[in-house]
Amino acid sequence: MEHSYSGAHCGVGQPSAMGHGSALVYLRKFWIVTFLLIPLFLVNKMISGFFGYELYSFAKWIGFVIASIIFGFSLIFFQHAWHEIKMRKYGMMTLVSIAVGSGFIFSVVSTFIPSLNVEFYLEISTLIWVLLFGHYLEAKSSSAAGNALQEVAKLLPKKAHRLVGDKSEEVDTSLLKEGDVVLVKPGEKIPADGVVNEGTANVNESLISGESKPVEKKEHNKVIAGSICLDGSLTIKLSRVGENSTIGQIQKLINQAQNTKPRSQRLADKASSVLTLVAVITSLLTIFVWSIILGKPLVFGITLAITVLVIACPHALGLAIPTVTTIATSLAVKNGVFIKNLAKIEVIRNADYVVFDKTGTLTKGQFGVSDIVTFGSMAKNDIAKIAASLEQHSAHIIGQSILQYAEKNHILLDKPKQFRDVAGKGVIGVVNEIDYFLGNKPLIKDMSVLTVEQDKKINDLSLGDNTIVILASKKELLGIITMSDEIKPESFEVVKKLHNLGVKVAMLTGDKEDVAEKVAKELNIDTYFAEVLPEQKYKYVKQLQEDGNIVLMVGDGVNDAPALTQANVGIAIGAGTDVAVEAGDVVLTRNNPMDVVRLLVLSKKVYVKMVQNLFWALGYNILAIPAAAGVFVFWGIFLRPEIGALLMSMSTVIVVMNAMTLKKINLQTV
Repeated sequence: MEHSYSGAHCGVGQPSAMGHGSALVYLRKFWIVTFLLIPLFLVNKMISGFFGYELYSFAKWIGFVIASIIFGFSLIFFQHAWHEIKMRKYGMMTLVSIAVGSGFIFSVVSTFIPSLNVEFYLEISTLIWVLLFGHYLEAKSSSAAGNALQEVAKLLPKKAHRLVGDKSEEVDTSLLKEGDVVLVKPGEKIPADGVVNEGTANVNESLISGESKPVEKKEHNKVIAGSICLDGSLTIKLSRVGENSTIGQIQKLINQAQNTKPRSQRLADKASSVLTLVAVITSLLTIFVWSIILGKPLVFGITLAITVLVIACPHALGLAIPTVTTIATSLAVKNGVFIKNLAKIEVIRNADYVVFDKTGTLTKGQFGVSDIVTFGSMAKNDIAKIAASLEQHSAHIIGQSILQYAEKNHILLDKPKQFRDVAGKGVIGVVNEIDYFLGNKPLIKDMSVLTVEQDKKINDLSLGDNTIVILASKKELLGIITMSDEIKPESFEVVKKLHNLGVKVAMLTGDKEDVAEKVAKELNIDTYFAEVLPEQKYKYVKQLQEDGNIVLMVGDGVNDAPALTQANVGIAIGAGTDVAVEAGDVVLTRNNPMDVVRLLVLSKKVYVKMVQNLFWALGYNILAIPAAAGVFVFWGIFLRPEIGALLMSMSTVIVVMNAMTLKKINLQTV
């Protein structure tokens, strides 16, 4: 437990290392030292003189023994310092250990050589006491900041009901294998990915969708590990367990992210190392100036030097960025956004262009009725009613789209008679005793009911990616149903919000020029590229980059892999349960382009917190080091080591608390 805390003090670890267990370790040590400080106070010369009681000659040996025991509780700092030294990343623990160690050694030497008179067991013990409490506060605060890995791990139940024949046995989730059948009861979590064998229930899949709206699951439906069965019971055959499951893939992504650093974090790490060196040099200069040049007692110079070492600890600087990125990662995960490389956060906020692949990203990627053109006296809904009635038993995508339109518009259907499928052309049937023909142009042309004007209208409507379905009776053309890939309703708002953020929008599509132009105009897109082959998409991203733009590319992560790689930041959208998609620096589980806006907003807010924390951490050290060195002594400002330790701890807590304000952001309202 204690070891897990070490990395954070090197300026290279994540604050998540400072978990609840570490906080308890420091708190326990703090209370023991508190108890030991009472007798140490009583045998201190200054305290006895103040209260007017005499000390026996052996009192100093009692002080030596008690201080040595208290010093033993500071060895945790030395362990972490040794880790820093081995890693050659000198930081907080190195300074603390020098301060505590040198103070204790001087006191011990003074105990055996009284003429030195440099004994300050009480001061060093009080410093250790404050440091332990300060680290408890820091560990507690950092733990509260959140850990995406821990939060994801909590989504899995510890136990599962495995079915063996007709019997159910409770087993650890870690023992489950692919092919096992489990029973999930109401209120329980699904232990692994699988397929429903039996049962019906509403399931909360907010882990993947980012929305808490229940999803109905029944036989043959896929379910995701960590989802909550809200009502009903499900018998599930497991298909992916452990690291292969959705949660396993998510944990892998988070681990990958936590092993990366933003540019500002690398700068903070360098600054921490420099600050450590500055603190050591300043502490030596403090002793030299006060005790040798100005002639003050050696104990005075050493006390100030120790304060310099303690107060200059770059802990706040080391945690300034990791606390922010840890919370940002957790927040992103909760919204179905997985940032694989944290260094890209600073790039995202500076984006000049967001390039979307059209099909399936800005559009639905499926047929939908876009318009109905009528001829004669029939209304649009009458055309739709007859067409849907003829298609109600069809499994074809066009027939299904017409049926969906009828259902959406609450159109009641009639039962067709003498239904016949004409291969490659359409369908024929009788509705309300009238013969109808529904299909493509060749089907209707065979009937010789088209006028020249109607034929031209059909040709005009067939332009671009439109698919047309013609309805006619034996006597006349009745109407034309135009079908096309529909624009997602949220796409309009996405483009508008990106423009409000100062970001331009581009679109790539394999469609013809007229189709691309129509979609671009409807969405108010700045730039579009039409008739682009999948393998050529990266060239257009590169073209925008060569014009000096920072480009984010949004695609499905499969057909767009080269373009995602070429972009400054590649964003794979609509991954669903396949969050381990290789392409892209960011993975969005939902096929919702609004998540791109949320990502941009998050990156900007994260950057602001990074700057605020760095400003505070650096500003604190710039002011604190001169104060600790005694620059303001002549104005009555004198900082003792224990006060320096308290200030150092509080500066770290402030950095963590500032980062925690990110938790208040609700990305769903963006």
